[in-house]
Amino acid sequence: MVVTTAKWTINEYHRMIAAGILDDRRVELLKGEIIEMSPEGEPHAYFSTEAGEYLSRILGDRATIRPAKPITLANNSEPEPDIAIVQRLGREYLNHHPYPENIFWLIEYSDSTLEKDLEIKSKVYAEAEIPEYWVVNLRKRQLIVFRDPQDGEYASKSTLTSGTIYPIAFPDIAVAVDCIVSA
Repeated sequence: MVVTTAKWTINEYHRMIAAGILDDRRVELLKGEIIEMSPEGEPHAYFSTEAGEYLSRILGDRATIRPAKPITLANNSEPEPDIAIVQRLGREYLNHHPYPENIFWLIEYSDSTLEKDLEIKSKVYAEAEIPEYWVVNLRKRQLIVFRDPQDGEYASKSTLTSGTIYPIAFPDIAVAVDCIVSA
């Protein structure tokens, strides 16, 4: 017997949200599949909040920091990264969530979702040509940096535990790795 998974479009997903079908669920749409999101533990909430505030300070008015808000991707995905660093488009976001061309980079904080964030989400983001994607491994206090999307995967992957990183979109901004992984 062949099992086929029903795939959803972004419009169908939005209709389910509008109808209240998903009101009591923490979910996101990944490649047409509605995926349950893990509850956010204390370390996850703390580190992502601190990092978001830090990035807001160092980036100033050059970008908007969107914590745990949806982004809309063409591959029938509407994930909710822990932090999205996006263009400052103001009221335009009343009409749509950020699209790939509006996104500078994304950050996920991972403990129980590490495999999903490293394997599934990295491919979803690379397919959408998000230029840079960071995963914070909360277990090991590591920053895993994905760059250079090519053919649905990131060509570059590096792991940092300290030092400084310069985001592709802002090569003049020094981001202290410690302020992202251990606040």
